Amino acid sequence: MIGKIIGMIIGLNISSGFLGLILGLYLGHQFDLSRRAPWTRSQRSSTNKIFIKTLFTLLGKISKADGRVSEDEVLQTETLISRMKMSTDGRKEAIRFFKNGANSNQSVEQIMNDFVRTCGRYNNLKVQLLQCLLILALADNDLHAREREILNSVAGYLRISSFDLERLIQMMSAQTRFNYNNNFNRDSSSASESQLKDAYEILGASESDNNKKIKQIYRKLISENHPDKLIGQGMPENLIAMATERTQKIQSAYDLIKKHRDF
Repeated sequence: MIGKIIGMIIGLNISSGFLGLILGLYLGHQFDLSRRAPWTRSQRSSTNKIFIKTLFTLLGKISKADGRVSEDEVLQTETLISRMKMSTDGRKEAIRFFKNGANSNQSVEQIMNDFVRTCGRYNNLKVQLLQCLLILALADNDLHAREREILNSVAGYLRISSFDLERLIQMMSAQTRFNYNNNFNRDSSSASESQLKDAYEILGASESDNNKKIKQIYRKLISENHPDKLIGQGMPENLIAMATERTQKIQSAYDLIKKHRDF
């Protein structure tokens, strides 16, 4: 962005008027692109480790938020590790982070420091972190006050507003309920009122939104969860499959809404 601003100034000095403005924007854009160096293998590995450490330490802290680690929370954590297809060493490390988060008195700020410093500028990584935390927090279909307090604190350090966090909670809750293998994939008349409600919530949309806005919301969500984009931002490859699963639910919810609205 700074390159475009400087480029516009230079361009107007070279040639006043519209052509100078266009030339400046082009030069500035090329400068901005040149500053985006590709990720090295070392940077990607470091980001992956920080993401995993932050995720499982916070999962441990959330699981202990109501005073005890429930069997459902342990099962959800083990399921998450399985879905991530971790190696034996990776699994042991994740469990160690989880136990540390559950048993230590680390504050959310202490846990978040490295993540914010390394990943704080990548919005998709921040959202993915919150989504993974919500999988565990919603394991018992209820958000306890202390769990919500921790999630609010995490969102604050990620500079995600309380409104956006609440919207994400609604979207993730709807995803856990949404059965996208039902017959409505073939016949919209078989979709129940609750399935349609969940479909809108998965997109973060409203029944009052027009078709154009529904399409815009859908395309933005698909773009945010695109595997190539997530990998490019340092997303651990272990989590790409989970992002793909969410994309499938977003797609199915959108298909249902399209069939219901006949567009």
